[in-house]
Amino acid sequence: MIPVVGYEGHKVAVLGLGRSGLATAAALAAGGAEPLCWDDNPEARAKAEAAGYVIHDLGRADAWRSVVALIVSPGIPHLYPAPHKLIARAMAEGVAVDNDIGLFFRSWATDDWDGFEVTPKCVAVTGSNGKSTTTALIHHILNSAGRPTQMGGNIGRGVLDLSPAVEAEVVVLELSSYQTELARALTPDVAVFTNLSPDHLDRHGGLGGYFAAKRRLFAEGGPDRAVIGVDEPEGVFLADQLATGREDDRVIRISSGQKLGGFGWSVFARKGFLAEWRKGRQVASVDLRAMPGLPGAHNHQNACAAWAAVRTLGVPPREVEAAMASFAGLPHRSQTVAEAGGVRFVNDSKATNVDSASKALQAFARIRWIAGGQSKEGGIGALKPHLGSVVKAYLIGHSARDFAKELGDTPLEICETMDRAVALAAKEAVPGEVVLLAPAAASFDQYTNFEARGEHFTALVKAQLGAI
Repeated sequence: MIPVVGYEGHKVAVLGLGRSGLATAAALAAGGAEPLCWDDNPEARAKAEAAGYVIHDLGRADAWRSVVALIVSPGIPHLYPAPHKLIARAMAEGVAVDNDIGLFFRSWATDDWDGFEVTPKCVAVTGSNGKSTTTALIHHILNSAGRPTQMGGNIGRGVLDLSPAVEAEVVVLELSSYQTELARALTPDVAVFTNLSPDHLDRHGGLGGYFAAKRRLFAEGGPDRAVIGVDEPEGVFLADQLATGREDDRVIRISSGQKLGGFGWSVFARKGFLAEWRKGRQVASVDLRAMPGLPGAHNHQNACAAWAAVRTLGVPPREVEAAMASFAGLPHRSQTVAEAGGVRFVNDSKATNVDSASKALQAFARIRWIAGGQSKEGGIGALKPHLGSVVKAYLIGHSARDFAKELGDTPLEICETMDRAVALAAKEAVPGEVVLLAPAAASFDQYTNFEARGEHFTALVKAQLGAI
């Protein structure tokens, strides 16, 4: 646990009592503050009270007396589409609003660091797609290289649930736009921006607000090194704003598809090969094509981002390459769950939008595609340029018939359920093909979350193969 500093002897309200909220309350108490906890959900309040936390109704007229700060869980809106009423009340009362990320950055460094020969560092990763894989890959490389490291934030453990730093340790954080937008302190040593595509627009008041939330990690944080994906205009803009010129190697541009040899420091992947360039010459090259945990151009972009981040920390190229080769990937993200009879079964349940599904469709040559669920605004028309690799689509969920209307001449079958889709795809697949779950839709019509959907797909695949 990271004890929170700066609030000793003060009352601090905590709104939202999920995983991060309870960890925040514990960290505040460990630092000498008095956490006052509230959640709109009675079950969450009861669970927190049973765990020994003080429940404090923030809706009462006198609730904010002597409260110096409100710490908000990331899922609770504070501005768009409308601020939560209790957050609006706190701001009207002049109470400072923050989140656990802000508390982490103000509390992580301690006096113990004065005795360290090598100061701990923090790598923070944000972006629209690939940030979980990039974060996990950085953590995996550091582990493989024998560097002390922890991983948390939007993946794994909550930031305040991490252990106090040891000498030379690297903490790797995945940070969502919800987290970067509100945090009052953002001071990573290395900050990574993977890419940007439209998402969470209602929460940020549009694409500009969404990008601004991501940009705060760099503009407010002032990292020593910035790793920037430049395959979208926003990344090009961000890199240009941060760098003093082409040769400024504090900014490392990365790309999947473009050659970036003309900058002070760049890492890019083309045709399956990763290259690192510094000061106009190539210093390393790696073949990514045979790495099973990193299939497709989108994962090659993730590999470039992770490569750049760990190289700033002094990990040699050969060690990075060996660690990447042993990376198994993350569950539900282009995860190979089985191979049989020359057919590969891939779980990409996390592909909940058109952008991430398009990347999955571009990663393989011959695909039997399982798609559908609770569709998002705009449908899947934007996927048409990427349907050439689809041998047949197997459509499930609430959106099955709507998706069918948008697939043109692509062979398809409306299966409605995952059970029927997996059984039919497995039966019809021939050697050299991939049965791919990349739904391009949310899961909530049939599952509690994308993890449950991916786990069901995996279980059905294994049962199907066991029956053959």
